[in-house]
Amino acid sequence: MAPYATIRTPRLDIAYLEWNPAGERAAVLLHGWPDSPESWHTVAQRLAAEGYRVLCPALRGFGATRFLDPATPRSGELAALGRDLLDFIAALGLVRPLLVGHDWGARAAANACGLQPDVAAQLVLLSIGYGTNDPSQALALEQARNYWYHWFMATPRGADTVRNEAQAFTRYMWDTWSPAGWYTETEFAQAARAFDNPDWAAVVLHSYRHRWSFVAGDPAYADDNAQLTPAPQLAVPTLVLHGGADTCNLPATSEGRAHYFTGGFERRVLDGVGHFPQREAPQAVADAILKFCAAWPAAR
Repeated sequence: MAPYATIRTPRLDIAYLEWNPAGERAAVLLHGWPDSPESWHTVAQRLAAEGYRVLCPALRGFGATRFLDPATPRSGELAALGRDLLDFIAALGLVRPLLVGHDWGARAAANACGLQPDVAAQLVLLSIGYGTNDPSQALALEQARNYWYHWFMATPRGADTVRNEAQAFTRYMWDTWSPAGWYTETEFAQAARAFDNPDWAAVVLHSYRHRWSFVAGDPAYADDNAQLTPAPQLAVPTLVLHGGADTCNLPATSEGRAHYFTGGFERRVLDGVGHFPQREAPQAVADAILKFCAAWPAAR
């Protein structure tokens, strides 16, 4: 793995890690919240060993990714994440890469496929249920309890916590979303460096507030939001991997979603794994991705 590289897109300088630059096929792996591109290290190495060129960008507001214009709204809306991914793919000239996303990254990857149906050859979503971005969606009481942090961030106290206690706040998520003892202090410290971005708090707060219609979005993404609302069917072959012990997004949130995927769909629950499968069970995740891509080499 080389140090971070950067690529300029219409709105961002996107920092990214890369493995096996000469690989014949591209795979873009997108991290979630609260996490960083390093979360993919083991999975990326495995895919690179199988011949993939692997790229792991830092999302807007994370790590060394920066906005080009100080006047650009620091939006964290999910449509913006999808558009950022399309811009990243275009800037690097990638042709129908494999897209793999976790949490925020999964939503970005799915939205990119919704905005540009032919952008990817395969799609892998970790730890989310597709079609769950509607603020009026039905929520089981247990899932509503799990989303306490969404609504906490809509309050002045929550905003102050995000701005001034980022590491304590995010560590609490790591400690409560997966079975105990799954990470080391070194791993958390490495991820937390990505939260030192000067736009991190603004992007995070806007993302969760916008998700529940507490704040308006950036008008620049109005057309994208309209295209993604309601969630469109996706024609790309899709694999969903969900930890059976995920106490952020319960495994039930990804059940019953096959009707959204017209190009092929598989779902696997990883027993004993929490909200961060690529960190907690990287070999199982890599095995599942490679098996799926072998079974679905291109959209049918």
